[in-house]
Amino acid sequence: MSTSATSPTRNRPSIDAAPFNQYFELGGRILLAALFLLSGLTKLSSYGATAAYMTATGVSSALLPIVIATEVLGSLAVIVGWHTRIAAFLLAGFTLLAASLFHNNFGDQIQMIMFLKDVAITGAFLMLVANGAGPLSVDHRRTR
Repeated sequence: MSTSATSPTRNRPSIDAAPFNQYFELGGRILLAALFLLSGLTKLSSYGATAAYMTATGVSSALLPIVIATEVLGSLAVIVGWHTRIAAFLLAGFTLLAASLFHNNFGDQIQMIMFLKDVAITGAFLMLVANGAGPLSVDHRRTR
């Protein structure tokens, strides 16, 4: 005797999110990239303090302009969906590198959480590499 006909999960109405997927993709890109856009702009406005922090952690402050450009330009590319797969791939690598350089003290629980947060963000970028930006993007318009 089959119990699937009386299963409580069978009779629940489902929500079809497909009509909204393009908006979810856009919202996801904006939320993911906003972190990097704000971070890059903050580094730009507090250039001296950021350079000093980088030097204190053993990273050359000469790299700061590249860091700012990567964060600001990469995030803008992801937000508008322009060369999204390339930008997401670069930001994924950037995020893993930053995690390993700045959040590598696993004896400190906060640093371990920051490292794992960066690993999760890298995963989100890799999903963009695999799936692209979706229909609400410059990439999609270019291919039509």
